[in-house]
Amino acid sequence: QVHLVESGGGLVQPGGSLRLSCAASGIIFRIYHMGWYRQAPGKQRELVASITSNSMTNYADSVKGRFTISRDNAKYTVYLQMNSLKPEDTAAYYCKATYDLYNYWGQGTQVTVSS
Repeated sequence: QVHLVESGGGLVQPGGSLRLSCAASGIIFRIYHMGWYRQAPGKQRELVASITSNSMTNYADSVKGRFTISRDNAKYTVYLQMNSLKPEDTAAYYCKATYDLYNYWGQGTQVTVSS
């Protein structure tokens, strides 16, 4: 059974930082492309950052230079380091694992950026 468990969300002031983690189980983690998505109330879910099985990365324009995605295959974990957070980064953040036709989602972790 596949599980993706996100953690690390919370309330942070503008300009602050958070590191999200997504721990995977039930998959051969190293072969999966991993992504972080977010969904704000009333908006569609959007891609924030992704990392391929060989660690090539891609970022949404809105987070370039502020967020960094990384993976630790030995720990079956993908991370999202978020710096210089803005109120518009407030959303539920979801982890996604993709390989071929297989897609798995985590349950999400809430990030709120507010003073």
